[in-house]
Amino acid sequence: MLKTLASSTLTLTTATTSSSSTTITSPLLHVSSFLCKPFLNPLSKPKYRPLGHLSKRFTTTMNLLNKLGFGSPRATQSAADASIAQGPDDDVPAPGQEFAQFGAGCFWGVELAFQRVPGVTKTEVGYTQGFVHSPSYEDVCSGTTNHSEVVRVQFDPKQCSFDALLDTFWARHDPTTLNRQGGDVGTQYRSGIYFYTPEQEKAARESLERQQKLLNRKIVTEILPAKKFYRAEEYHQQYLEKGGRFGFQQSAAKGCNDPIRCYG
Repeated sequence: MLKTLASSTLTLTTATTSSSSTTITSPLLHVSSFLCKPFLNPLSKPKYRPLGHLSKRFTTTMNLLNKLGFGSPRATQSAADASIAQGPDDDVPAPGQEFAQFGAGCFWGVELAFQRVPGVTKTEVGYTQGFVHSPSYEDVCSGTTNHSEVVRVQFDPKQCSFDALLDTFWARHDPTTLNRQGGDVGTQYRSGIYFYTPEQEKAARESLERQQKLLNRKIVTEILPAKKFYRAEEYHQQYLEKGGRFGFQQSAAKGCNDPIRCYG
């Protein structure tokens, strides 16, 4: 409903002598266009605006949505809170390990795919790239925080290359559908690779170029610096391995090729 309202215009007929018709653009149209724009890469130079500007604009947008009865009550936070959410991931991987973050739709099935990769030593599902500090699942599902559902992968680079993780990422989802994977629709389901190092960024962009040559539709995957990672609620962690919705456990054994049932 929010998307429908945000993309519409209101036409009013005024009772004037000329019986003219006036088209008024809904303020939600501007809200939607702002939320749907890709966020600038803070490592790039062209026309980069300070974070404070984006934080204030986001706060103003969320105030409007919440006054109209949409979104999460927690979506309106201070610029300081937004700065934390937009800051770097300050967690540290285990000695000799590296982090990588991937968004490829609902994080349950994506996590299980990465759990099975040899050399991956830990996986966690969570939220990132948004403007709300310490969001809940309900906040993210409201569609007003700009968070993406992601899997943060810890891997041993001696046993597993970043390229191998990229192969799993591409194989797991359709990178040509914007803000959607199957029946899951929303900005939290967008396709994204969130890098921790320049080497990861280079590998991600080269991998995207190779993948694009194999597809007849444009890839919409965003490639951005990894930002603050908020671990999702415990019941989401290793959800499918634990049994999912229906209590049928799915194997997370290394090298397992069993089909993944997305909801259990």
